[in-house]
Amino acid sequence: MADKQISLPAKLINGGIAGLIGVTCVFPIDLAKTRLQNQQNGQRMYTSMSDCLIKTIRSEGYFGMYRGAAVNLTLVTPEKAIKLAANDFFRHHLSKDGKKLTLLREMLAGCGAGTCQVIVTTPMEMLKIQLQDAGRIAAQKKLMAAQAQLSSSSGAGAAEPAVERRPTATQITRELLRSKGIAGLYKGLGATLLRDVPFSIVYFPLFANLNKLGQKDPSVKAPFYVSFLSGCVAGSTAAVAVNPCDVIKTRLQSLQRGVNEDTYSGILDCTKKIWQKEGPMAFLKGAYCRALVIAPLFGIAQVVYFLGIAEFLLDMLPKHRA
Repeated sequence: MADKQISLPAKLINGGIAGLIGVTCVFPIDLAKTRLQNQQNGQRMYTSMSDCLIKTIRSEGYFGMYRGAAVNLTLVTPEKAIKLAANDFFRHHLSKDGKKLTLLREMLAGCGAGTCQVIVTTPMEMLKIQLQDAGRIAAQKKLMAAQAQLSSSSGAGAAEPAVERRPTATQITRELLRSKGIAGLYKGLGATLLRDVPFSIVYFPLFANLNKLGQKDPSVKAPFYVSFLSGCVAGSTAAVAVNPCDVIKTRLQSLQRGVNEDTYSGILDCTKKIWQKEGPMAFLKGAYCRALVIAPLFGIAQVVYFLGIAEFLLDMLPKHRA
């Protein structure tokens, strides 16, 4: 991030706009990532990202790829705003007399940003995962019912399985608040911190240093394409680095399980069961999907943030009123 001071409203608006644009572009890939990470050894529905997206469109229609997008679009604005603004805030206060930050201080600023964002990230991811994975579980149940009919001698006269109604984000929220209170929405908080803090520690310093390579002068912003490419490279690198933590977080936050799938009591139990039953490569499930999601998401975020769209809008308001 640039060390130049930007007003807090501008930081929040820039982060929000960036998040909305990015999520709209890459949400179907994020849905595929969640479903691939959640399926365990046994009744596997998808073999790859493309297979997941094709089957999703066939069974749920085009808009099935955007299940849970409303939650993300609603909460990604404060999430990205907090993340980007917090990193800028910590970088400013960790710098001494405007001097260049050391790598350690850049990492500390990223750590602070990652810690702040989980206030919004945890409930957002919690709700999003339930909606994204509902289609996989429903398809698995339908397939199991069809296989049971074929194997039974009286399958020809068997009744069609009842259509299962999928819950909405509002219904899930009400049920969690009723049964577990606010803690229900923060299930998997520890795993979210375990993912987002290291992600920010890797991402922000890497982005800042890559972006500086495109600056001809320290006082002049890098071209927008440099910021975009820096955001893509830094985002995808950090995403793959913390993917094992993302797999654990996704499993812990899933409230419903497919047929013969394990449940977990915590981070250590989840890690142990995945390692023993699925092998170490299971921790890389959805890694390329996550890289494809994060790269353009943060590339777009940094371009919007560095172009200062919000500053332009805020500067225009007084003139408009006049």
